[in-house]
Amino acid sequence: MSDRRMRSAGITLGLTALVAASLTGCSNDDDQPEYAAICVDPQTEQRTDDSNCKDDREYHGSGAGFFWFYMATRGGGLVPPIGGRFNAGQGTYTIPRTSQTGSGSPTIKRGGLDTKGGDIGTISRGGFGKSGKGSSGG
Repeated sequence: MSDRRMRSAGITLGLTALVAASLTGCSNDDDQPEYAAICVDPQTEQRTDDSNCKDDREYHGSGAGFFWFYMATRGGGLVPPIGGRFNAGQGTYTIPRTSQTGSGSPTIKRGGLDTKGGDIGTISRGGFGKSGKGSSGG
């Protein structure tokens, strides 16, 4: 009987560690999202304050207003300061549907990038949160 108890305890510990690891990976706010979005005016090609983007509408080459512009956080891209011009070749106006690794939904952070511009990998806290296809990413 002692072998059975030890095996059962080992399985329980293994499952507990697996569940804890998956929960930690899903809820850790320090994880780098795969995409970060800046609020832009496509007509002037300038970055605007994040508060101007009130929803997740996508820009399809026509229409006026402010839209989120999604940039990959990997690859060393730079974001412009508010009022500065952005490079349309560095991202997309449509919400990325797949992860950069090609598996599952991507993690997206809307807002929170330095208003003075700089490294896209530097995302400050207090933006609009990260999401994965409309969810909390975990």
